[in-house]
Amino acid sequence: MTKTKKTQSIHRTINSQFMLFCSSVFIIGCILIILLVNNSAKEEITKNANQWAKVISHQSIKALLDTDQQRLNDDLQTLMSVTNINYAYVYLVEQNKKQPLTLFSSYKRGAGFYTPTLDLKKIKALALPIFYDDYAELSLPIQNENQLIGYLYLQVSLEELNLKIIKTSLFIIFITALTLLSAIAIVGRLQKSMTTPILQLISNIQLITQRKDFSLRCDNMPYQELDILAQNINIMLSRAERYITKQEEAEKQFIQLNKSLEDKVHQRTDALKESNQELLSTLETLHQYQGQIVESEKMASLGDMVAGVAHEVNTPIGLGVTSSSLLHDRLTEIKQAFENKTLKSSQLKRFLSDGNENLDIIMRNLKRAADLITSFKQVAVDQTSSEERRFNFKGLLREVILTLAPQLKNTQYKIELECLEDLIITSKPGPINQVLVNLIINSIIHGFDGRDYGTIKISVTKIKNQINLIYQDDGIGINESIKNKIFDPFITTKRGSGGSGLGMHLVYNLITQALNGTISFESDPNIGVTFDINFPIAPSINSEIE
Repeated sequence: MTKTKKTQSIHRTINSQFMLFCSSVFIIGCILIILLVNNSAKEEITKNANQWAKVISHQSIKALLDTDQQRLNDDLQTLMSVTNINYAYVYLVEQNKKQPLTLFSSYKRGAGFYTPTLDLKKIKALALPIFYDDYAELSLPIQNENQLIGYLYLQVSLEELNLKIIKTSLFIIFITALTLLSAIAIVGRLQKSMTTPILQLISNIQLITQRKDFSLRCDNMPYQELDILAQNINIMLSRAERYITKQEEAEKQFIQLNKSLEDKVHQRTDALKESNQELLSTLETLHQYQGQIVESEKMASLGDMVAGVAHEVNTPIGLGVTSSSLLHDRLTEIKQAFENKTLKSSQLKRFLSDGNENLDIIMRNLKRAADLITSFKQVAVDQTSSEERRFNFKGLLREVILTLAPQLKNTQYKIELECLEDLIITSKPGPINQVLVNLIINSIIHGFDGRDYGTIKISVTKIKNQINLIYQDDGIGINESIKNKIFDPFITTKRGSGGSGLGMHLVYNLITQALNGTISFESDPNIGVTFDINFPIAPSINSEIE
């Protein structure tokens, strides 16, 4: 809820401010006038009292020296003609006495005045006049040739002074009040002459606002500033009138334009619906093709593995065939010698030695071929299956490396494994197998591009019901141009050289969807790349103990 700002009229504002100013001036002026009059009167009293004190002191010198008290009393009685002196005391100063100050002579103007109790300390303190409500006191030392012989004490009445101050103050206050009243009357007339045209201008603007008729104009004003304001308001009204006319014309054109646009919108909407339907069909087809491409990538990876394993199996099987053929030839020779009864013990001994050696070769190569086929079979089953089973993680790593032996053969690439021998988990070996194969192939093709050496390190740690797999290589790292979109489909730096750009996209999907895990990476140029993979596993029987 908005608060309405309170406003005041110019008339009331000027009146209140001027009255406040006049009141302040009146009060401050009265106080200053009274202070000035009071100070002036005090200065006059002080001056007269000092003159009388000097006269009396001069007359008292001879009387004090001659100790003629009667003569000084007669001289002091002449003060009767001075109406503002209440009394005068002349004190004699006597040296080497316990009470050095002795009243020598005095004058009192009337019986109603009290006799003050004075001592030497108070007499000296009255060197400057001290003013009270009705009187003032002062003292003056009496000296003869720089020798102190006495003191004169005077008390001066302030009745005439106070009466004079009151009369003068009242007169000045009357003059000041009269002046302020005249100023108020003049300001009132000026205010009326100023506010009348302003009120007229306000009335004109209110009339225009109520009628909403911008063809009306403000009248001419008697003052230049107000007349300039009225002219500017008239200019604004003229512009508003022209603007409203243009707006009305534009509104009519807008209504006509809207009608034509509505027809076009209906036509475009129908066409857009048809286009959207075609786009949805195309997008659905594209998703199907993308899924088929990803599956093709999986099968292509498996096909490469089949070709490599087949090539690798050929060697031990060929050696086995060669050894068995040689053994067959030796057996034929022994049989002929036996039938012809020409068999010698040395010949039989050599046959037994060669036969044992050939059988060892046959057994060793057949076992090697059987291991390759078993590993490939397990890897092939895992890659084409996403079912959970219980398996040894280190054994899975070895099977992956064994199936990739053709790619690693005759190279300086090393794969280091850090995993517990007895790490048995329940998870999906197929997606894990595919992730590792794609990461290793990616390192060989991209990370070690242009290099005949490199090291891959795979570290596996079990943390409660979670597997943390750290994959590192010391290759050239990930290109900065694709660093932020490495997991997007069809992103590759080997386009046109056999790279499909689906390897890392497949890795991301397998980890986040098949394994419900997360993957992140760090890469620096010429230092390598590190993939941090985490995914949950089924709780084992000993999970509570762990």
